[in-house]
Amino acid sequence: MSKSILIAETTREERIQIVTTALAWGDDCGDCSLDACGIDKYYLPYVEGEVELRELNLRNASDHYYVSGNDRGHDGPSCVM
Repeated sequence: MSKSILIAETTREERIQIVTTALAWGDDCGDCSLDACGIDKYYLPYVEGEVELRELNLRNASDHYYVSGNDRGHDGPSCVM
C-alpha cells in the first residue's frame, strides 16, 4: 500500500518531500528545503497544509482549458457531417 499524500496524514516535511520527489525527475538534491529544491509558489498551499494536492492540480488544469465559441459543437465546424 502506498503512503498517503493527504494533508491530514502527512507532516509539512513529508509534503515537501512529496513535492520535491515529484519534481526531481529522479535527482536527489540532498537539501529538502523549499528554496533549495525549487518549490515555487504553486505548491506552497499544499506544503503549508491549506489545499490538498489533488485540488491544486485540478485548479491548475481548469485554468489552462477553456471553451471558445469556435470549438467543435459551438457555432463552428463539427466532426459529425
